[in-house]
Amino acid sequence: MQLARRAVAPAGLFTVFTVSACRGCLARQSPQLPQLLLHQRRAFSGSAPRHAAPDRPSPAGLAELASRRLISVSGPDAAKYLQGVITANLYPGPPSPSPRLRSDAGFYAAFLTAQGRVLHDVFIYRDVRNPSHPPGHSWLLEVDTAEAEHLEKHIRRYKLRAKFDVRVLDPAEARVYHAWDDAWRTAPSALASIANTTTTTSNSSAPANNIITLPDPRAPNLGIRLLHLNPASTSTSTTTSTSTNQAAPPLPLAVPLPPPVPEALYHLRRYLHGVPEGQAELVREAALPHEGNLDAMGAVDFRKGCYVGQELTIRTEHRGVVRKRVLPCLLYREGEDGAVAGVGALEGLYRPTIGGGGPASGEGGGGGGEEGRGLITAEMVPAEASIGRVGKKGRSAGKWLRGMGNVGLALCRLETMTDIVLPGETGGTGYKEGDEFVVTLGGGAEGEGATSGSEGRTVKIKAFVPDWLRSALASKEQR
Repeated sequence: MQLARRAVAPAGLFTVFTVSACRGCLARQSPQLPQLLLHQRRAFSGSAPRHAAPDRPSPAGLAELASRRLISVSGPDAAKYLQGVITANLYPGPPSPSPRLRSDAGFYAAFLTAQGRVLHDVFIYRDVRNPSHPPGHSWLLEVDTAEAEHLEKHIRRYKLRAKFDVRVLDPAEARVYHAWDDAWRTAPSALASIANTTTTTSNSSAPANNIITLPDPRAPNLGIRLLHLNPASTSTSTTTSTSTNQAAPPLPLAVPLPPPVPEALYHLRRYLHGVPEGQAELVREAALPHEGNLDAMGAVDFRKGCYVGQELTIRTEHRGVVRKRVLPCLLYREGEDGAVAGVGALEGLYRPTIGGGGPASGEGGGGGGEEGRGLITAEMVPAEASIGRVGKKGRSAGKWLRGMGNVGLALCRLETMTDIVLPGETGGTGYKEGDEFVVTLGGGAEGEGATSGSEGRTVKIKAFVPDWLRSALASKEQR
């Protein structure tokens, strides 16, 4: 039983009180309450802000990521502390009395619990704002905005007597961007000219204007990360226009970047590539690194020595069987089975609503207004809604995580929803071409999280295995 909590008014104006009750009971007493609870649930279940579904994916774009924040970890013991708590390796060379610190601009990693569960997925960059600091003295941790304070408290709790300072940076001090261009696939030199670099510009009247760029290692052709440090040193008029995506951000790079686009297009690109991000998709203290594909996305160095959560992670890599993984999924309605049958790739199937218009066209965005069914989108599927197999009973085939339009991410049982054969399994996979799966709108039994009229309604769901993940799993089998 989950409890609903409502604060009626801000403190200081009226009396603030809390009501705890079963969501199902409250829903039966008030027909308007299910929709209220849905909005309440979504406000706290997602780590990134909700965005309107785009009409179509963008082949190129530069998105400012309000869903990501930076944490500064700076001091003589910063590198030593991080080496003991993250899955990546700050000293990737062979063991030696004087190990060499990695020299790249940044990398992808994760913080784990002692039981090997994901706490936070992070990008870690060298902090270049103070050139007087020696290598390894200062770092910037990019984390989910909603989790920034949690990670800061976690670091403070376990730093003990280590000599470093930690604080969450204000957005005025640093901004996170993501850039992509499908043309970079055929022109890798253009990407190489701006990726994994640090650019510094300065003048006598403003602080140093630093740009850090990093190829996103999580999936091929996903794009590059850009950090703009000290963005306040640019003109106010240009900075203001950036927030509304009306003008190019003030990034002092010699190479032209793609045009600015809304952040929603970045998240859509992640979903189509099958890349989870943040604790709405890599559930805090629940997801294993392998289930979130962190092993395939370069976040874990399995040759590294001791770090928090290493024992279970290394055991899973070498002796365990990973039966569930986060996969990109397509949501579709009854009667659309022929459109997805035999399709092996998700690209080209995106629509802003489930059952509305042609693939990636945005036409007719109504999605089933005929038959009085109304609009349905991935946002209407509650987080962690169970996925079932059509015509068969048994354990859940997976759990929905998050999405937009008619695509999203789900934690799927590989042997049930895909043709992937698990290591050591001689009986093959339980999946057969033509198997169908459904997820319920409103979250099941008591209409929890349902909108008015959606209780008991289902949409079909199909999982896809991205080529990069399939290749990573195949390479594991060959070792």
